[in-house]
Amino acid sequence: MKYVFLSLFMLGSLFTHAQKNLSPEDLITIGKVSFVSADKANKTVTYRVSQANIQNNNNNTKYYTIGLSSHATPNISSAPAGMDITFENPADDFILSPDKRKVAFSREVEVEKVIGNEVYSDLPLSNAYIYKNLSQRHWDTWEDGKYSHLFIADIVSGYAVKQIDLLKNEKFDCPQKPFGGTEDYLFSPDGQYLLYVTKKKSGKDYAISTNTDIYCYEIATGKTTNLTDGMEGYDTNPSFNADGTILAWQSMSRDGYESDKNDIWIMDWASKTKHNLTSNWDETTSSFRWSEHDSKIYFTAPSKGTVQLFEVNISKDENKIQQLTKGDFDIRSIDAQIDNTLILSRTDMNHAAELYTYNISNKELQQLTHANDAFYKTINMCDIKKRYTRLDNGEELFSWVIYPPQFDPHKKYPTLLYCQGGPQSALSQFYSLRWNFQLMASQGYIVIAPNRTGMPGWGTQWNEDISKDWGGNPIRDYLAAIDDIADEPYVDKNRLGAVGASYGGYSVFMLAGIHENRFKTFISHCGLFDLQSWYGTTEELWFANWDIGGAYWDKSNKAAQTSYKYYSPSKFVDNWNTPIFIIQGGRDYRVPIEQGLQAFQAAQLKGIKSQFLLLPDENHWVLKNQNALLWQREFFKWLKETL
Repeated sequence: MKYVFLSLFMLGSLFTHAQKNLSPEDLITIGKVSFVSADKANKTVTYRVSQANIQNNNNNTKYYTIGLSSHATPNISSAPAGMDITFENPADDFILSPDKRKVAFSREVEVEKVIGNEVYSDLPLSNAYIYKNLSQRHWDTWEDGKYSHLFIADIVSGYAVKQIDLLKNEKFDCPQKPFGGTEDYLFSPDGQYLLYVTKKKSGKDYAISTNTDIYCYEIATGKTTNLTDGMEGYDTNPSFNADGTILAWQSMSRDGYESDKNDIWIMDWASKTKHNLTSNWDETTSSFRWSEHDSKIYFTAPSKGTVQLFEVNISKDENKIQQLTKGDFDIRSIDAQIDNTLILSRTDMNHAAELYTYNISNKELQQLTHANDAFYKTINMCDIKKRYTRLDNGEELFSWVIYPPQFDPHKKYPTLLYCQGGPQSALSQFYSLRWNFQLMASQGYIVIAPNRTGMPGWGTQWNEDISKDWGGNPIRDYLAAIDDIADEPYVDKNRLGAVGASYGGYSVFMLAGIHENRFKTFISHCGLFDLQSWYGTTEELWFANWDIGGAYWDKSNKAAQTSYKYYSPSKFVDNWNTPIFIIQGGRDYRVPIEQGLQAFQAAQLKGIKSQFLLLPDENHWVLKNQNALLWQREFFKWLKETL
């Protein structure tokens, strides 16, 4: 009896600690780790861990400090204290000069009146908006006549005084909207200059251009100089070396092309001589950081389905680029350097972001934070494999294939084709809190995620070839990938689905009209359905002009006319015959609401099983925790019903 009792006790213990498959509730509450600061003297790193509070629809955040030792234990910390400055009016973000005697900050400033009760004082209840030019809305916000302006002020006894608006009366934004922050402005190390990024265009010119520039404000004289004059694309992320003798930044060469190759440039501060460090490198950079001794620049870049760490020396004689990391993971950011150690953020398809150390001498990459280790011990991991599919033209298409936990090759599984957005963003070893491959596979689906035409990491030509060819080679790649894996004995050919968002949502709509009964279900989130109406309602027209080719009314534009005639999913609705789930954000001005409404209305009128999920307060993404959880539940509920 003792033996039986012991066995039952041990069995119960095993069940208590048994692993399970990842659920939507698990995913939404996973710890989100991000770097905060580094203390070089004490060789410590402070980081935050945020966890979703579903009940309150917000996040709970805790701070920790950890030493660089591989076996260090984190200590609970507090949010780093900032300098306490009193502003005449609230500031959005601020940075201090090196001597802490000046402060640069941003603030919304009214430059023009566009709201009815502001234009007509006798109509106090009017909330009408009056526009006389384009750029009336951007991302998820209607233009209200206020612009984000950059200020500089003296700090006297903790007060910001003698405030100067560097963009006074101008309809320009710094930081750049909608995602810019303090990375858009910085003091020179000697404190004599304030550099900032802005696009000095407004109205239609703003809507069709990507030409941001880096401006230099000389504090003593008030003189402003455009440091990137004549450079026509995005110029962003200015960063000085330690002694202020060299400025580095990222630059794209072509105006209107938001996914152009992103090079790293440097400028000798004394002579203002410029040099492109990555001009001869056949890839695009993601982020960068100066080395501690200023002889090199570390950067991240897509590489064959991953994002890796690289370095380039700054010698004009030989800008040798070297790849420093290699593996099935993404290096998301380069956060700090402490002596011979880089602090990095890393993900893979089974693990959310954690901080890692990279030893520059021996090239060892070691995990530093372990915020989710205990959680992972309870979760079954997914097997992730590389797959190559030969295309008709002889090229090979790379895909990631994610298998369900405890995959059995003798069984047959429903399989999802994942269609990536962007359209020129990397499909790498990212860990998304919405489009999460581990979560999809954990519900019993095989997922194939192709690095189709248009993705970085496979050379600049492959990256560029999607522009003006949305419905051509990229869709060919998707069909080739699903046909290839469908030949495997463990794939159920009668249970194939296609899912995706943005350009991925467009791809789903396109496949719905040409798939020839391959698929049994579709899910499209914020997908482009009708290119003509989309061109007439989207806000960043530089994107539409470059990728689609231009305006639908320009009959002389062959590329544009090809897009509207052959690459608009609405042209193929007569072939729709498959259940489709359509998701739309009410505040998505990149792919406005009429796109989802048109697609749902077409499916309903054709008598096709269909569902429409409207998220009124969400933009192109899903940011609110309860909405994110609802999204996952409806996503898998639909797949269960139709696949």
